[in-house]
Amino acid sequence: MNFLIGAFKPPCNIKITFVDERSRKKATIKKENGQTELVPLFQSQENIAGEISIEPIQGKKVEHIGVKVELLGQIELYFDRGNFYDFTSLVRELDVPGEIYDKKTYPFEFSTVEMPYESYSGVNVRLRYILKVTISRNYVSNIVEYQDFWVRNYTPLPPINNSIKMEVGIEDCLHIEFEYSKIKYHLKDVIIGKIYFLLVRIKIKNMELEIRRRESTGSGPNTYVETETLAKFELMDGAPVRGESIPIRLFLSPYELTPTYRNINNKFSVKYYLNLVLVDEEDRRYFKQQEITIFRLLET
Repeated sequence: MNFLIGAFKPPCNIKITFVDERSRKKATIKKENGQTELVPLFQSQENIAGEISIEPIQGKKVEHIGVKVELLGQIELYFDRGNFYDFTSLVRELDVPGEIYDKKTYPFEFSTVEMPYESYSGVNVRLRYILKVTISRNYVSNIVEYQDFWVRNYTPLPPINNSIKMEVGIEDCLHIEFEYSKIKYHLKDVIIGKIYFLLVRIKIKNMELEIRRRESTGSGPNTYVETETLAKFELMDGAPVRGESIPIRLFLSPYELTPTYRNINNKFSVKYYLNLVLVDEEDRRYFKQQEITIFRLLET
């Protein structure tokens, strides 16, 4: 039995290292088995370089018809697990057909790589970047090794960032006006606003503001929507009176937000909403929702 297990083991070990691996910032990612792993952090237009070492197991040689490394940007939908949609695909040929008897090292470099989307790991989808090394072989299966890395992209402050002003009401019962100072927020921003009560004829018990994330994947009949409430912030406890105003000040930094993703490769979107919830004394709930844009601020 041990012989059979050994027969399926690859005849070599492959190791992928990045040039500046020790000094480069890392991101923590969760693997499929639930464990976490630290991987190098990059942003779009960076060079991705390093070396690949192939070391045959003692007493074995590796016959091959070529060695290559690929840099792939992939989207995987969990209802279609195992099928990867490549939006970035670059390749470098490392070796011509031959045999490897001893440890061999190949340098590689992908220059100013366009990585348009941030890495993302969600409820039903993940967007990932990997290096994939393939030792191609005749008659037997290829030997493949993967190395994940993480991408974050940064955005300067938007030149225009309009405020939001909305009214909500129930005819002859309730009329409120609320405003937020802007519609686009960076990940460490503060939501500042005010709520004005213009007409109050129902007994409101409390009011809260929620931050919601809506992840939608697929299209048509295969569309899946997952909504998470990431934060709840109590704005008021007790009945307001006409003419009263309630200030809003909500810090975003404590919450695990990502930038907004809009229809990435026609595969998925991630959007954020501010959801205002009013509850009356009979526990009826009234909602008003507003989409906002989240971005990762370029720090100067």
